Amino acid sequence: MKKLVLAITCILTIISCSDTKKDKRKKADFSLAQSAGKINELSVIIDNELWQSSVGDTIRKYLGAEVPGLPQIEPLFSMRQLPLDAFTGLAQRRRIFLIVEKGEKSSFSTANNKFATPQLGFIIRGTSDAEIFKLIRENYETIVSKYKKVETTEKQYRISKSLEYIPQLKKKMGITLKIPSAYRIAKEEEKFFWLRKDIKNGDMNLMIYELPLGTITKDSNTVAKIIKIRDSVGAQKIPTSSGKFITEKAYAPYLFETIVDNKPVFETKGTWEIKDRFLAGPFVNYVITDKPNNRQLVIEGFVLAPSVRKRDNMFELEAIMKTIKFE
Repeated sequence: MKKLVLAITCILTIISCSDTKKDKRKKADFSLAQSAGKINELSVIIDNELWQSSVGDTIRKYLGAEVPGLPQIEPLFSMRQLPLDAFTGLAQRRRIFLIVEKGEKSSFSTANNKFATPQLGFIIRGTSDAEIFKLIRENYETIVSKYKKVETTEKQYRISKSLEYIPQLKKKMGITLKIPSAYRIAKEEEKFFWLRKDIKNGDMNLMIYELPLGTITKDSNTVAKIIKIRDSVGAQKIPTSSGKFITEKAYAPYLFETIVDNKPVFETKGTWEIKDRFLAGPFVNYVITDKPNNRQLVIEGFVLAPSVRKRDNMFELEAIMKTIKFE
């Protein structure tokens, strides 16, 4: 009997210790400060000498590369450099950061929620400049992709604080979208929606419409088909005082393939124009194959904002577009 009591006591003690450890982990998570920073603002933690050398040039080349599809040259991230000894206090709360330094061993590692939450950092250490170059070249695609995922999630979180409820999208199009309250319906038809948001010196826009399943297929003419359809729909549905809302022919659009709501997507980025008015701007077009509903659904975001940087406007539109859910 004494042995049984002793065994039960030991088990309860082990469980209690385990629960205590779990509680400590939970408390540790809650103790992390909320991360901060503007969308797409990257803190680069690197010594001043390295930043001003070819190592800094390499970082700027890959992480400050041009965003595709914009009429002006704008970088993937706005970078803020500071030396390692200044990376303390509020500076450590930046949502995305990159640490680059020389060390006795070369390594590439990830730091998730190390100083704040949500937060993602990458740490690159190299024994020489050449080794740092190599690690950046080998890993920059992963770095950019994961940073963009974190920033998209953050943007969607900010959007979700004030949403515009549009039940017609569900009723007529069979979809839901997280639309910020600043947007309004500019045009609504049975299978076409145009949503609009006023901004300083212009506006931000979303178009949504349907195509028969199989209209856009993967072949050598995919981009040409997408452009032909968007030009036709844009010319008919988007009113202008003169000229037509079409794709700028001087610059070839970029075509990517991605997944949204578990559905395959042709993603096209390019420039639109209204020739007679000398107006132009960026667009991003998703052709989503929706087999259960026997259709391809098109959702496009475009911005009119002459002489203004548009990277963050387009990033907002893409963040909205990626919230799409199909009934």
